[in-house]
Amino acid sequence: MDQPEDPRELERKIEQATRIASRVTDQTTYQRLTAWVEELRQKLRQRLAVRRTKEEIRARAHDLWEQQGRPVGRDLEFWLQAERDHQRESRND
Repeated sequence: MDQPEDPRELERKIEQATRIASRVTDQTTYQRLTAWVEELRQKLRQRLAVRRTKEEIRARAHDLWEQQGRPVGRDLEFWLQAERDHQRESRND
């Protein structure tokens, strides 16, 4: 299974492959490199979207926790509620 890559590592690979592609004269190799760069960019967009979603859920869960008086031991409850809220908002967009 494909291991999730750190966005910085994906950015580094994109930069490196783009630099190499700019120097390649063989059209087939150039096309393969540019296709790979596009795949890496898509992966990067996905990783950043997942990161953004998790951060939004974390912030919402924290707000819910504070609104309820910062109770101990209910973190999963607030996380799940934040996920439901996020899904509902995503469907309404």
